[in-house]
Amino acid sequence: MCNLYSMTKGQAAIRDLFKVIKDSAGNLPSMPGIFPDYPAPIVRNADGGRELALARWACRRRRRR
Repeated sequence: MCNLYSMTKGQAAIRDLFKVIKDSAGNLPSMPGIFPDYPAPIVRNADGGRELALARWACRRRRRR
């Protein structure tokens, strides 16, 4: 279940689809697989509008009892 995500659209298509105002992601390479603990593009609400940025994500680990 680690590789359930991929980015099949280009950066311009993501900006247009989500009406991004600020793009701070830089030049995004194609991403056929987006894995935990690696940067991936996200769209978030920021001051002044939506922002395209890079963020790391991970699955939560279970706490041991």
